[in-house]
Amino acid sequence: MRRAALAAALTLAAPAAAFAVQPGEELSDPAQEARARALSAELRCMVCQNQSIDDSDAPLAKDLRVLVRERISAGDSDKDVISFLTARYGDFVLLRPRFTWETALLWLFAPAVLLAGLLGYLVFVVRARRVEVAGAGLTEAERARLEALLAREDERA
Repeated sequence: MRRAALAAALTLAAPAAAFAVQPGEELSDPAQEARARALSAELRCMVCQNQSIDDSDAPLAKDLRVLVRERISAGDSDKDVISFLTARYGDFVLLRPRFTWETALLWLFAPAVLLAGLLGYLVFVVRARRVEVAGAGLTEAERARLEALLAREDERA
């Protein structure tokens, strides 16, 4: 029974740890392979689009993984590899686009919406407090009239 539970746990955990990198693609130098893996995790598969080339099984992703490893083996820095790929495929190849004037809307839209929501909430709270304070200054006649109106509303509902 324990073996079956262990086998099931390993089977469920395996896809999370699995990468699309094939054994023939890996570099012999562990430091260079680690760099290649880190770069591959930052690059978008042009076919899958929401997956890194490190995770994708698409043929184009494999070609890009091989290209990254070739550039690293040739002595290119990480910045050189990224520059080469963005020159060839555009900024779309980056999973996390750079902050430029062209991508400013992409980066600033979510914080702007969040800020607008917080501002709207604060305005709502301030107005609600003003209404409470204004209602506290009613005369006895106004308060009786208000209670009568509210009682009629409750009867209708």
